[in-house]
Amino acid sequence: MTPIIAFGDLQGCRASLDSLLDHISQSPDAPPDPQLWFCGDLVNRGPDSLGTLRRVRSLGERAVAVLGNHDLHLLAVAAGVRKPGRGDTLADILAAPDRDELLDWLRHRPLAHLQDGHLLVHAGVLPQWTAAQTVELASELQDRLRGPDWRDFLALLFGNTPARWDDSLRGPDRWRVIVNALTRMRFCTADGTMDFASKDGTGAPPAGHFAWFDVPGRRSRDVTVVTGHWSTLGLRLSPEHVALDTGCIWGGKLTALQLAGDPAARRLWQIDCPQAQRPGT
Repeated sequence: MTPIIAFGDLQGCRASLDSLLDHISQSPDAPPDPQLWFCGDLVNRGPDSLGTLRRVRSLGERAVAVLGNHDLHLLAVAAGVRKPGRGDTLADILAAPDRDELLDWLRHRPLAHLQDGHLLVHAGVLPQWTAAQTVELASELQDRLRGPDWRDFLALLFGNTPARWDDSLRGPDRWRVIVNALTRMRFCTADGTMDFASKDGTGAPPAGHFAWFDVPGRRSRDVTVVTGHWSTLGLRLSPEHVALDTGCIWGGKLTALQLAGDPAARRLWQIDCPQAQRPGT
C-alpha cells in the first residue's frame, strides 16, 4: 500500500510548503515516495499563489489535490463570472504566461477522492451521504468542470440556496448543495440543513446545529474523512475524521499527517508559518 501524507490548506504559502516538504524529507521516520494529498484551497490570501499552484502541479501523479472554495473562486474570477475579493492574491496567476495551463490543471482536480478507507474533501460530507455516494455526487460536478462549457457551469454554482440535500434535486439547485457541502460546510442540523454564517470552532454552534462530523447517524462514519477549510477548528485527529487546517495563512502552522488505518500509526509534522493576512481582511 502506497503511503499517504495529507497536507492542510496552503492558500498561496509556497515558502511554508517548501519548508514542510524539506522537514518531512529530512525526518528519519518519513516514508519513501509517499503520495501527497492536499485538502484544497491551494491558492488565495497568501503571498505566492502562483508559485504554490506551480509547485503542487509539478509534483505530477504524486499529488492528489481536491478543490476548495478558494480554488473554485479563482476559476470563477478567471472565467469572468465572479469579481475578485478585497483580500484576494490571485493577480499573479491571472497574469502569468502559463495561466491557461495552470487553470486547466486546476479545473481537472476532483472534489472528492476515496482511497484505502480515507475520503478526502475540502470541507465536509452531509450526514445523508455515504462515502461512495459522496464520490458519485462530486463526479457530477467534476465532469462539467472538465467540459467545454465549464465557464457557464461555474456561474451557476455560487449561492446559499437550497441549503439542504434532497435526492430529487436537479440542475443548479442540486449542484449548489453538492459544492457547498464539499467546499464550504462547517455546521448543519440533524437533517443536513447547512449554516454558512458561522466560522467559529465547535464551542458555540448555531442553535440546533452540529459540527457536520458530529451529526448523529452520519453515514460516512465507516471511513476516515480528511478535510481542511476550518482553521478555527484546528487540528483534529479522531479515528473517523482528520482536520488539517491549522491556520498557516493567519500565522499558525502548516500541518502534514501520514494517514494510516490504525490512528496510532499516524505520523504528524508541523512547521510555524509567518502571518500573511489578519482575520477579517
